[in-house]
Amino acid sequence: MKTKYTVSDGVLMLTLEPAEEGGYCVTSPMDPQLITQAETLEEAFEMAYDARELLTKARADLAGRLLGAGPMPVDPAGPAKVPSEPARA
Repeated sequence: MKTKYTVSDGVLMLTLEPAEEGGYCVTSPMDPQLITQAETLEEAFEMAYDARELLTKARADLAGRLLGAGPMPVDPAGPAKVPSEPARA
């Protein structure tokens, strides 16, 4: 069984698994789609925050496309804002 480390900075909770090629495979039990890699613990948090921001933007864009409203506004500190009514063409 491989060693896994669960760490938190008070905002994000991450799981670090040693990678065969060195460094760590970084995931989050809070968001299964957040996957990245890093060489150090500090880099793991930097990469995870970047990945979280990109996921938030991608999800907002997808929500906008599904609602027919185009890309949705994104608050980098939280989830995408979804309007109560889709935009009318």
